Amino acid sequence: MSGATDMVGGAGPAGGARAILHVDMDAFFASVEVREQPQLRGLPVLVGGAGRRGVVAAASYEARKFGCRSAQPMAVALRLCPQAVVVPPRHALYAEVSRSVFAVFERFSPLVEGLSIDEAFIDLAGTERLWGPPRGVAEALRVAVHQEVGLTCSVGLASVKFLAKIASGMHKPDGLTEIPAGTELEFLTPLPIGELWGVGPRTQEKLQRRGVHTVGDLRRLGEAALVEMFGAHGQHMYRLSLGLDERAVVPDRAAKSLGHEDTYAVDVVGVPALRRCLLSQATRVADRLVAQGLRARCVSLKIRDGDFVTETRQITLPRATDDYREIHGAACRLLEAVDTDGRGFRLTGVSVSQFEAPEREVQLDLLGPASEPPPRSAALQAVLSAVRERHGHQALFPAEAGSERRPGTTGAITHSRPNEPAKRRR
Repeated sequence: MSGATDMVGGAGPAGGARAILHVDMDAFFASVEVREQPQLRGLPVLVGGAGRRGVVAAASYEARKFGCRSAQPMAVALRLCPQAVVVPPRHALYAEVSRSVFAVFERFSPLVEGLSIDEAFIDLAGTERLWGPPRGVAEALRVAVHQEVGLTCSVGLASVKFLAKIASGMHKPDGLTEIPAGTELEFLTPLPIGELWGVGPRTQEKLQRRGVHTVGDLRRLGEAALVEMFGAHGQHMYRLSLGLDERAVVPDRAAKSLGHEDTYAVDVVGVPALRRCLLSQATRVADRLVAQGLRARCVSLKIRDGDFVTETRQITLPRATDDYREIHGAACRLLEAVDTDGRGFRLTGVSVSQFEAPEREVQLDLLGPASEPPPRSAALQAVLSAVRERHGHQALFPAEAGSERRPGTTGAITHSRPNEPAKRRR
């Protein structure tokens, strides 16, 4: 294994400073396919669907040299690189490999927070006596992943989470970048503002009109001006510009979210049509919750227009639910915050998180609001889900969502990372 390593700033982490790794597998899906099919080594490989609405799920670094990238229409990628080899995705295989990768991570620290199937934060607190200084741990981890799983990863090492994530992307593939404690501002100041979490294209445009192009410019603009422009989000950006991020690494072996999304052969236009799509997806999500004996408090909406602009929204419910009507209602409220005028949408998705196991018995609240769903709604949801489990998704399906599965859609159940198989196969 060979790879770039770099230290941004002077000496290593000061005593007492947190040491957090962000580990990101390199072109994960494509790299797994090359591992499984050695004849693909050195070739431009695209993992994804080859149809008219096919999307690139992963591009090997050989393909990236031609401008190919994930989330790109496959038709565009093949115009950029006609000689690319297109491989259909094998999600079960990727989940199996991911479990092997995370097993390596968890050997170096019990504090592993999976962000997705191929990336994680790792807190090295308390591991120095066993594994040595943090940089040595990062190097040993990269070697272990390569030797035991046959893949490469890129690692960022810093005192806070968001800096570790930025660092991991600086020397890909197979790289190691360290931001020593005490050099955070030196590292951040020249970075483009787009490197900060939560600074998307629209926010960048608004900031650039004020002459803000780098993180240093943003810091000099000041907290008050940023709050005036963006509210609480402005305060968040200002704190990041100072290198402040108090979030802990939170280990979680269970799936952190589950959801359903569809890509449409024909763009969906108009709020009524979008609401029907969300109803279909909310129903599928509710079925998954029932199957796994879970309820969720947080509902998220993902929506992507014909120009591949993707927006996400989320809301926390007052109590956990597995009822499709509550999930759909929350998704529709989130849709109200999306500018839909004059736009067609090629993808929608509903997901849930913040899971709770349902109580066996529910104590009724005599003083509770009358609008709360009665306890029988949970029993009804369980019956509906069980019927669909046995007879297929269209059985007892909400009529307002449409009686036919829309042509050209490709549904996908997604998890932040695969840990335990679902209790029932869908």
